[in-house]
Amino acid sequence: MKRFLIHWLVIALALWVTAYILPGVDVDSTRALAVAAVVLGLVNALIRPILTILTLPITILTLGLFYLVVNGLTFLLASKMVPGFHVAGFWWAVLGALGVSIISSFVGMFTGED
Repeated sequence: MKRFLIHWLVIALALWVTAYILPGVDVDSTRALAVAAVVLGLVNALIRPILTILTLPITILTLGLFYLVVNGLTFLLASKMVPGFHVAGFWWAVLGALGVSIISSFVGMFTGED
């Protein structure tokens, strides 16, 4: 349970920083931020692996760059599921997913999260 809470807090912090930096990503409230962090974690755990397998040939042909598209799609899907979490468009979703990934990796180094 402790590991889940730390991971959730890291994702929430990364999402908050990303929403602060990128004008195309917006979170209306703290409640929306908390729900978005949970939904983003669930979408990344359940749907992203399926999309990764389905798009594996394209990802190999593009030398892994298509994986950014998969991450953007999952980020956009999470924004559609959570009221109060808005993404202006697909490319903002790709940048948002990249931002959350980089920031959560950076914060995870200090918290011991994988």
